[in-house]
Amino acid sequence: MKIKSIETFTTEFVCFVRVTAEDGAQGWGQVAPYFADITAQVLHRQVAPWALGMACDAPGEMADFVRDREHKFPGAYLRRAIGGVDTALWDMRGKREGLPVCSLLGGTPGKFRAYGSSMKRDITPRDEADRFLKLRDAHGFDAFKFRIGAEVGRDQDEWPGRTEEIVPTIRRTLGDEVALLVDANSCYSPARAIEVGKLLIDNGISHYEEPCPYWEFEQTREVTEALSIDVTGGEQDCMMANWKRMIDENVVNVLQPDICYIGGIDRTMRVVKMAQAAGLPITPHAANLSMVTLFTMHLLRAIPNAGKYLEFAIEGLDYYPWQDGLFVEDPFRITEGQATVTDAPGWGVEIAPAWLEKASYQISELDG
Repeated sequence: MKIKSIETFTTEFVCFVRVTAEDGAQGWGQVAPYFADITAQVLHRQVAPWALGMACDAPGEMADFVRDREHKFPGAYLRRAIGGVDTALWDMRGKREGLPVCSLLGGTPGKFRAYGSSMKRDITPRDEADRFLKLRDAHGFDAFKFRIGAEVGRDQDEWPGRTEEIVPTIRRTLGDEVALLVDANSCYSPARAIEVGKLLIDNGISHYEEPCPYWEFEQTREVTEALSIDVTGGEQDCMMANWKRMIDENVVNVLQPDICYIGGIDRTMRVVKMAQAAGLPITPHAANLSMVTLFTMHLLRAIPNAGKYLEFAIEGLDYYPWQDGLFVEDPFRITEGQATVTDAPGWGVEIAPAWLEKASYQISELDG
């Protein structure tokens, strides 16, 4: 069955994708958030002309064909656009077969441990610790991630001394029974990253994300080799050559592909398989409550080398106002620290009609 049409429903922040087959079957996917309206234009101009008419049951072939036809555009926007079609095709297949996507990938519905992921750097250490306590008590989280350094900060902190304060404050407040993770967002040089890493180890932090500029693999590997802590990364990478190098050269201990950034489920599974062969776990990046977290939940319920947790963004509408009203029913309830993948076909979610009505609409058709 061939792809007959590709529709997008778009705001600046979110773009949902609906793919329709020749027989009328449909599936929903999503491109990566942020500047999603630009990604939608890339989708219609550089992905749809090649994807239309291709087989609905071969998202990997679609992704590779588009990549090859658009070989002069190897970067993130093309992969984000491809991912919108890929994820819609997986939803379509799930609905055809009456199975959730996790089952199509070889897994089963069920629960998966989540960590509460903070996106804030403008929050004081005391306030961060207090809101973690409330979330632990309300939802049962037993793992949290917080931010250290400044984003691509060139060894600078968000304000002087914040990192040295927040690390022991969070540990002291939550106690030893809670797993703690940190994200440096490419802040440090290797020397400073190693210095901060020793502070993390002393306070029982188990996950040190993106300590150095993510594109400087040699710098990150230096940190990995120097510290007895999981150094993690990969969320920004969308090129398979980079993933192969990251794995072959032991750049990190834990790999963090973002399903929407990398180009969808099929391309993520390629990284999963390379990582499995190298004995490396996968703890994907999923930093907001759009469909990317849903995609990740299904993936983690299916792959043999799933990491310890699902990233679950704890920021509300004050931080992410664009998350408001995306779905008919909330698919992201956390109970006893765990998210649940249901047995509903496909992604098991319905996009809110009221949101779709307000979005900018565009369609590409096979005979259009």
